[in-house]
Amino acid sequence: MTASPMADRSPQRARLARFAAVTLLALAGTHSVRAQGAAGGGYHIAARYTVGGDGGWDYLTVDTARSRVFVTRSDRVMVVDEGTGKLLAEIPGLNRGHGVALDYSTNHGFVTSGADSTVLMFDLGTLAVLKKTTAAVDADAILYDPASKHVFSFNGDANTATVLDAATGGRVGTIPLGGKPEFGVTDRVGHVYVNIEDKSEIVEIDPAAMTVRRRWSIAPCEDPTGLAIDVAHARLFSVCGNRTMAVSDAAAGKVVTTVPIGGGVDGAGFDAETGNAFASAGEGAITVVHEDAPDRYHVASTVPTMLGARTMAVDPKTHRLYTVSAKFGPMPAGTGRRRPPVLPGSFTVLVLER
Repeated sequence: MTASPMADRSPQRARLARFAAVTLLALAGTHSVRAQGAAGGGYHIAARYTVGGDGGWDYLTVDTARSRVFVTRSDRVMVVDEGTGKLLAEIPGLNRGHGVALDYSTNHGFVTSGADSTVLMFDLGTLAVLKKTTAAVDADAILYDPASKHVFSFNGDANTATVLDAATGGRVGTIPLGGKPEFGVTDRVGHVYVNIEDKSEIVEIDPAAMTVRRRWSIAPCEDPTGLAIDVAHARLFSVCGNRTMAVSDAAAGKVVTTVPIGGGVDGAGFDAETGNAFASAGEGAITVVHEDAPDRYHVASTVPTMLGARTMAVDPKTHRLYTVSAKFGPMPAGTGRRRPPVLPGSFTVLVLER
């Protein structure tokens, strides 16, 4: 997944240029996302937790067992209490942190460290780092699959998935993916799916055999990043750089429809109880897409968030949405910067409720 505007990683230049253009328009007051916000479809910002701290950010992961949110930063993971926004702890040792995956059966968490191509395994109770395993270049998104009891690190620049044993944290395999992987999801019964960003494809993986079963095009989607799944109806929601959500029938391996979303998107989610899919956009909004039927969807609302809030997570228990960003200062003249500076201490966790 592409890191936030302030992260330390080096994402593709075209996507940086798109986000920079959106950022400048928003700061100049010419972008209209916030003007759309009256009809929030029942979702609104219920809380803003200013947790501060330096560095970029990427994924969020909800720990439903302990009511915590894990937020990856450049060199650590921030562990935030869902209810109070209190910073409970930090997990150190990262070099360009990206994603967190949780396995409650082993009480292990896993986090990718992209710049040194590693995955850290930590104890979910004590948060102590237990092991560091080499994955591959640009270890980015990460996923735990309960059917195979494997952890998958999706390595963007290496075009592979590294497979770890969730109990030991040891590497057990590598899967060539034939393109740059972004986010992945599991149906929990033997199928793992991952967006392939540079090919506009979805790849289906056999998580036990550690092989690619098949792949399909998700055109007209371009540069797919975030991915979510409706397990009951076998539908996949790919959010794409050209302001499109592509909905795929995972059983048939084909796109069934597309829905318009915001710009600078990087995160996706799905709430099975409400039938809502979500796309978080760096331009400052979350698009709420309602599932009317497995092949029929409509945009229910566009909910204003913050400029730069491009990743998100859904809590399936509370149905809250979480996203993060910070406040930006003016673009310095004559510095050659492509993005405005972040104001110190302004990093914020947003909580959205219905």
